Amino acid sequence: MKRTLTLLSLAVLSAGSALAHTSLQVQSAPAGSIYRGVLQVPHGCGAAATRTVRVRIPQEMYGVKPMPKPGWSLKTVSDDQGVREIVWSGGNLPSEWYDEFVFRGALDPDLKPGTALYFPAVQECRGSRAEWTDTSGHEDAEFPAPRLTVTAAPAAPAGHHH
Repeated sequence: MKRTLTLLSLAVLSAGSALAHTSLQVQSAPAGSIYRGVLQVPHGCGAAATRTVRVRIPQEMYGVKPMPKPGWSLKTVSDDQGVREIVWSGGNLPSEWYDEFVFRGALDPDLKPGTALYFPAVQECRGSRAEWTDTSGHEDAEFPAPRLTVTAAPAAPAGHHH
């Protein structure tokens, strides 16, 4: 049992760099679909608890609605195209804990398969912050923005004639 726990701990630690950043739970969705974004926040800023989470919404997503979170205040920033930023604040997410921040919106039906949409996110902690805003798409980016890859829209069902 102890050996199994040790091996499991090593596996988790070796995967740490892949799991250490803020990301989207579902990382692909079809063009034209309603996408439920679940922003995963796996830790605070070093040892400091996360107090605010901000996420920018790409122009190719519209009709965005965030999910309220008990214990957190919710604010949106909009332009003439709709919600462009969601801010959850006033909460307390200790670095030792994990949480999710949820929103939904429609993806533009004209998006080409393979298009990457980025959702830059910032965690604000007491005295520090973690900015997950690198939209370069490089696999080795130190602070990659959460990314959604667009897939092909499902084919329309063929008409049925009597």
